[in-house]
Amino acid sequence: MSERRLTTPSPMQPQMCRAAVFHRAGQPLSMEEFPRPSLLAGEALVRIRLCTICGSDLHTLKGLRIEPTPSILAHEVVGEIVELADPGPRDVEGQPLGIGDRVTWSVCVSCFECDRCLSGMPQKCRQVVKYGHSVADGREALSGGLAEYILLRRGTTIARLPAELPDEVASPINCATSTIAAAYRMAGDVSDQRILIFGAGMLGLTAVALGKESGAKQVAICDVDPQRLELAKRFGATDALSVDSIGATQVPFDVILECSGSPDAIETACRVGDVGARVILVGSVMESRPVQLDPTSIVRKWLSIIGVHNYAPVDLRSAIDFISRCHHKYPFAELVARTFDLSETNAAIEYSIEHRPIRVAVRPKSPA
Repeated sequence: MSERRLTTPSPMQPQMCRAAVFHRAGQPLSMEEFPRPSLLAGEALVRIRLCTICGSDLHTLKGLRIEPTPSILAHEVVGEIVELADPGPRDVEGQPLGIGDRVTWSVCVSCFECDRCLSGMPQKCRQVVKYGHSVADGREALSGGLAEYILLRRGTTIARLPAELPDEVASPINCATSTIAAAYRMAGDVSDQRILIFGAGMLGLTAVALGKESGAKQVAICDVDPQRLELAKRFGATDALSVDSIGATQVPFDVILECSGSPDAIETACRVGDVGARVILVGSVMESRPVQLDPTSIVRKWLSIIGVHNYAPVDLRSAIDFISRCHHKYPFAELVARTFDLSETNAAIEYSIEHRPIRVAVRPKSPA
């Protein structure tokens, strides 16, 4: 039985928390109140400073992927610790956390005891729970970013954020940035290699910059949107390829990151891989048509096809290090097109769907 927190919350802190709750695809989110939870050992209560709306959130809202309901969506979050259990959680470096620390955290909650966790895949823990993807019920209801507070459960990898890192830049770290860090970890050394990236969304733009910083001699990107291709050049892309031109390219690639989820892109990725190429599939998180691959070509070229879904604590560390070093070098701060108040969440969603910016943010008002 987990140990309960020994001290009571400060009377200055509100005892009820507002959240925008998702009930059904195609319907507006409803603003609802939840009681502030009492903490168990290893937990923390975090006041949300900012959350960004991820593409997967929009897929859920449109009904393109199914999540349990009712739920509090959004998992790209930056927050400030306002309450700690006794004993409290430690950060990713093993150091104790404190009240007031500005933090981000892993999307996945892992047990670190099952066979998958012990084999180095805590992101695929047999008891995994994901923030922004859980039922908003009971003491653990506050589990998504579209809220004033979030309960960080025991088993969450938590990381402090450098003070100079803006919330808008830091918010996607625990989703897109960490996922790309995992993809490059699986790709291995990319220095002096030729990289091709499909999809110039948040994943793809981050992949361009991280590939450039990792010493690749070529970082090409392919997308259907000319404006996003132009934006990718500001993140270090050496080549911006349209969908029509990608099939005509004569230069094979050593590493291909598929971030769009398009079956056509997956098929093309395998065709343009050189001997020994690694094809890393990142974007296929929804059902799609089956892909058609030539097994003879895969065998003869010693092609590796690797799927990446979620990430390990080491990838969260790498993501924070990369953004901390490079956020001034690339225009990450410009990727959040607009910021809305929590009470305007439905307007934020409508804006995201209509205008298709890279990111839109929601910032709850600070308590008085």
